[in-house]
Amino acid sequence: MSINTPLGIIRKAYNKFMKIFVAHSSNFDFRNELYLPLRNSKLNLKHEIFLPQEKSDTGPITKDIIKNSQLIVAEVSYPSTGQGIELGWANIYDVPIICIYKEGAIFSNALRKMTDNFIAYKNQENMIEKLTNL
Repeated sequence: MSINTPLGIIRKAYNKFMKIFVAHSSNFDFRNELYLPLRNSKLNLKHEIFLPQEKSDTGPITKDIIKNSQLIVAEVSYPSTGQGIELGWANIYDVPIICIYKEGAIFSNALRKMTDNFIAYKNQENMIEKLTNL
């Protein structure tokens, strides 16, 4: 699957068990706004979701985890150098990327060089609903 895989192809793959890596900035309350909704969702039962800072603030070296993932979900509402590096690794390893962002957020146009898959959401419930209904 190429990085610019059409969302329709990702949707087909998404219906099967996947290892999903979640990339994000550390500049917001990601534990409550991102991790908690994901862990409490049906997605958590259906897929293996890796949340890099779930157990500590620094998290593990993510390069090998990304390499062995079938999908990257990147919360791109906030800029992040670390997330940019992780998305670069995903690009190198040809792992499809879906970028999610809060409506009204301005994200880097450089992301469009890595994926065509962008999903805007209003709130945490809407984010989970949109990801669940891929």
